[in-house]
Order: sequence, then C-alpha cells, then structure tokens
Amino acid sequence: MEDLPKELQDAAHKAGWSALMPVQKRAIPYLLQGRDLMVQSRTGSGKTGAFLLPLLQRIDPSHDVTQAMVLTPTRELAAQVARESERLSSQGSNVRTVVVYGGVGYGAQMKGLKAGAHLIVGTPGRILDHLERGTMRLNKLRYMIFDEADRLMSMGFFPDMKRLQKHLPEKRHTYMFSATYPPSVLSLANMFLDSPERLNLSRDTLHVVDTEHLYYVVDSMDKDRALIRLIEMENPESAIIFCNRKSTVEYVTQVLQRFGYHADMLMSDLSQKARERVLGRLRDKTLTFLVATDVAARGIDIDRLSHVIQYDFPEEVENYIHRAGRTGRAGAVGMAATLASHAEELNLKKAAKQLGIPLESRPLPGDSDVEQIVSERATALLEADLRSRDNLQRERLQRMVPLADSLSESDEEKLLIAMLLDDYYQKKLHQPETWTGTIEQPERTQSSRRKGGSGGRGRRKGGGGRGGKGRGRRGRGRKS
Repeated sequence: MEDLPKELQDAAHKAGWSALMPVQKRAIPYLLQGRDLMVQSRTGSGKTGAFLLPLLQRIDPSHDVTQAMVLTPTRELAAQVARESERLSSQGSNVRTVVVYGGVGYGAQMKGLKAGAHLIVGTPGRILDHLERGTMRLNKLRYMIFDEADRLMSMGFFPDMKRLQKHLPEKRHTYMFSATYPPSVLSLANMFLDSPERLNLSRDTLHVVDTEHLYYVVDSMDKDRALIRLIEMENPESAIIFCNRKSTVEYVTQVLQRFGYHADMLMSDLSQKARERVLGRLRDKTLTFLVATDVAARGIDIDRLSHVIQYDFPEEVENYIHRAGRTGRAGAVGMAATLASHAEELNLKKAAKQLGIPLESRPLPGDSDVEQIVSERATALLEADLRSRDNLQRERLQRMVPLADSLSESDEEKLLIAMLLDDYYQKKLHQPETWTGTIEQPERTQSSRRKGGSGGRGRRKGGGGRGGKGRGRRGRGRKS
C-alpha cells in the first residue's frame, strides 16, 4: 500500500482496504503510468479495485464528459462494478457513474447520461444502442477497460465491439482483464490496444498457450443434466466429450441432439468413410460436439478445439493426458473439464497429482445461473438484430407490438413468447446452417453388422431417452 501515491493510499484506506491484493499491487502502477495493459487474472482476484481505484483518481469530476468506460459481459457484473465505483466515489472523488445494460428500459439510463456521466459501466450492445441513438458520446473518452474479456467474446459481442470502435477517439488508454487469452481475445486486444504490456498474476509474462484443468463433482445419476448446464454456461466453440463405453456415447449423443445441440458420435465400429465424414464436419465447424470413446478418438488432430469434457473419468490414468491434449493446441487456450461422481473424485485427484496437473474444483452452475446467462446472451443477440433493421423494417414490426403486449399478459401465452425466444436462441448459437436436427444412426463396418441388417449392438430399444434396460445413465454395456 505504501508504494501508492498518497491520494490513492487515502482512498484505499477510506474504502476499508488493509492491503493490496496481488493483481492490484502489480496492475495499478501500469494504469497510473497510462500504459496499455493486458492482465491475466481470474474472477475474484480483486481486479475490479485494480482498475477502479486509479481510474477514479485520474477522472476530472469538474469536466462533465464521459472520460472512462468499462465493458462487461453481463448485467450482473456491470451492476457489481458500478456499485464498487459508487462505494469508492463516496470517499470524496465526486465521480458520477452510470450503469448501462440491456433487458431493461432506456429511461433511467438516458436520464443518468443526460445528467453527465464521468464513468460508464455496461454491456457492449446497450452502449452501442445509446451511441447510435445519440444519447451517449465518447469523443472525450480517455480510459477504456475490458473486464472479463474472454467472457465478452463467449457472449458473442465481437460484432458490436467492432461497430463501437468507430465511436472511440484514437488517443486513449486501454486495459484488458481476462482469465484466459484464447485467439479470439488476442484478436480483440490487437484491435483496441496499442503495444500493450502483458501481466500474469502467476507468471512473469502473459501466458497464452495453456489448458485449464477443471472438475465438477456431480451425482452419477445427474451427469446428463450437469453436462447440459456446463455447455449452456461455457458455450463451447467446439468440444469432444469422452465416455468410457459405447452405450454411454450413444445415450449422451441423443441427449445433446434432443436438447437442440449439433452433436454426433464416433465409435470404433464406424466405417472409415463414416469416421472421416464426422471428423470432416468437426474440422469445418459444421459440427460442434463430438461424443467419443478413447479407442475411437485415437489419432484425432483438430486445431482450435476449445473444450474437452470428460463425461466419465478414464479407466486408465494415462488416458487423461491423451484426452486433455486434444485441446489447447496451435497457440490456443483450451479447457479440460471432468464431470466426476463422488466416487471418481478421489481417483481424479490422485491422477492429477501423479501427472503433475494443476486441477481446480468448481461448483456446478445451477439452473438460475443458466437462466441468467442465456437471458443475457439472447438479449444481446436480439438487440444486435434490431440494430441491423432499417427504418421500413422497424415500421413493419410495429404491427406486432400490440400482439407482444397481449401475449405478455397471460402466463399461458407467455409460453408462446418463450418458445419463439428459445427457437431463436438455439438457431443463433447452437445450430450451423447445414444442421437438420435429425438423429443419425452410425454407419457400421461390414464385420459389425448382424444378419438382417439393422439391429446393431449399439442401438437401444425405444430410440433413446432415459429408458432401455441396462442402457441408462449408468453407461452399462460393452467396452470399446
């Protein structure tokens, strides 16, 4: 704390800080010097204070223009940053903060902007709305912060940020905070930052080639729903989901397809032609999720695979490395996530220690977490589409406003709106244009087909779901 200028020390003490957290201690000097900076720091590390404290000291409250802006991926984070700014501002800085995000009316936000906002905190889509309405101006902006940049990109804000760039002055200082730096975030940094310094809280320099190793403890009978929640939160660009048995591969594939994801399976008894077809779709991004066994996945080399998810912990410890090694290639950051039952957790920890892997436990997202992130993504997508409509198209949609009002009045009719929103969201995020939504049966090799043609060993009676004797979520059946 004593290394800070006296006015910052006073502000920190007034805010109740007894000492600086590592990210604050290392990042604040860069912000005070006005040098563009990329910081690798996880959520909860104290990064909000790391950029707010110096920002609030450098903003001139007597100059009634927007001087700083913080971009966040979610409404919740925007509100959290704004509350912290208000708390720090109450210590005598007199900086006015306005929070701006979608999913709510424009009135209060426009009132705050009209009163004069020194610091704007918000999501890119709604900020862009205000800029294009003329209710916000950033021509005097001096400081710009990307908070949780990797999540900003996973929310699909990149097109909005490209449009937002046109409203920014060339001379400004920009700072980026992100838990990981995959290629998409590095592209964003190249667009907005000028020869930035790089800072990692666990290393001397920013590390951009890495794989996160995470696990979630789940009930063995709830792994299918846990997988869905994880996918909804992470929104993987592409992923391989590993199972130990062919019966589990078939079950998981059907669960994903019926939920609306673009998924297919890869097993050892597929013909070479069928195998190449599936892998080709994964490589050309017309397939998002590949469910496979270890035997089937040997020799797969897919660039830019963002996630590996282990639905089952491997029966041989060495296979953990083979699985996790499918992601984090070609200069990208990857995630290897394991859904571990209580019985598997001990074996997973032993394997991590044996293999020297930094393994992190995380709580499984709940239904409310999924609802919030999906709502915010859907709002961002809808607002972006609305901005793309010309005046005649906007005039045409006015005829639907009375219907929207009437549907929102009844709980039963709200389901109609929910159905339309769900279809829109799934189409935008989870279904490539070539996806038809049908469940494909695997093409078998000649040697694996039974006489009479259709009754392959891997199929289950009734076509899937949770039924089928001996073929449920426990994953019983033949090994691959």
